[in-house]
Amino acid sequence: MLTLPNLLTLSRIVAVPLLVWALWWPAWAPGYAIGFALYCLMGITDYFDGYLARAQGTVSKLGIFLDPIADKIMVASVVLLLVANHDIAGWNLIAGLIILLREIAVSGLREFLAQLQVSVPVSRLAKWKTTLQLVSLGGLILAGALPGWPWLQTISLIALWGAAALTLLTGWDYLRVGLKHMD
Repeated sequence: MLTLPNLLTLSRIVAVPLLVWALWWPAWAPGYAIGFALYCLMGITDYFDGYLARAQGTVSKLGIFLDPIADKIMVASVVLLLVANHDIAGWNLIAGLIILLREIAVSGLREFLAQLQVSVPVSRLAKWKTTLQLVSLGGLILAGALPGWPWLQTISLIALWGAAALTLLTGWDYLRVGLKHMD
């Protein structure tokens, strides 16, 4: 159970409080810089835990269980802090809300389908959604570290809306599969 891929996944969960601490103060650019570095490190471990598990043949039930949880904890924490700090504000709150609601809904749907022994593989579009979501949130964190670059926040918010659009599409795909198995 304590394989390198699982330890990498667990490290992401353990790192979330550090990320929250770094982003806690809205006007503290060094905190955002620390948060961005930590966020990037967490993203790298997300890639490598899956890659190593497949390459080493050490895919485990624990890893399959923890990996999406670690992702959702990280994304939800960052979205909530960026909203609290007004980095995501106004109409852009809708994009953040779409992302959070989809994460909750798909988690519940996957749990329901797992009880029916129905597997829903992650689609290519869902992987693009995740990538755009992580890039947009990372860009917003970096924009907090570089307040002299307002264009970075603008581009990151546009990417956030792109991620929200893909979130709706992939959420609908999961819901369509789930509805086939509901009475």
